Amino acid sequence: MTLRGRSVTLEPLDADRHSSALWDAVHGHDEVWTWLADGPYASESHLHAALAEKQASQNAIFLAILPAPDGQLANSPYVPSPYVPGPHPAAGYASYMRIEPAHGVVEVGNILLSPVLQHTTAATEAMYLMAGHVFDDLGYRRYEWKCNAENEPSRRAALRLGFSFEGIFHQHMVIKDRNRDTAWFAMLDHEWPERKRAFEAWLDPENFDACGVQRAKLINFF
Repeated sequence: MTLRGRSVTLEPLDADRHSSALWDAVHGHDEVWTWLADGPYASESHLHAALAEKQASQNAIFLAILPAPDGQLANSPYVPSPYVPGPHPAAGYASYMRIEPAHGVVEVGNILLSPVLQHTTAATEAMYLMAGHVFDDLGYRRYEWKCNAENEPSRRAALRLGFSFEGIFHQHMVIKDRNRDTAWFAMLDHEWPERKRAFEAWLDPENFDACGVQRAKLINFF
């Protein structure tokens, strides 16, 4: 499964293929692991081993996030351009997890965005492509987003991406020896057509000026 957009490509995570680029992207930025269940890692070999476990997981499907070359400007908008075939360095990953085909429910999680990918159009388009695959290709009914209730950036991201807040599960997990209250968000199949139109309107190159600054925020299209 490969998902391609204008500014980003998602492909199955492969430790041998992606670990070097991911190490370069996250090395020295231990803060990206703060809210994840694993990491940070002391060396590329340790990261490679962790990626190999994720690659072999029977409980989740991990996708490497590969932004187009001119999409790798950290903390700045990016004007989408036509997809350029060929390899681009992996700058993060995300996964489909808690997959329940019988109920048509799946969660997006284990999202790692390196600094070069944060606050870029590529990162937003990656989430759009994953949601589109769930609803348009698989026909699922419910798409979930969960995070530590103290993780305010993740909670803001969920709302920005069109997920609805559903509540807090208190004392839900213990992560890195700390209690985790979990904030639950979800997007439903009947909501997706409107969300899809909003994503596509925001991603339209006409929504960006000549300097690559968005003319309207994503939430304005919902």
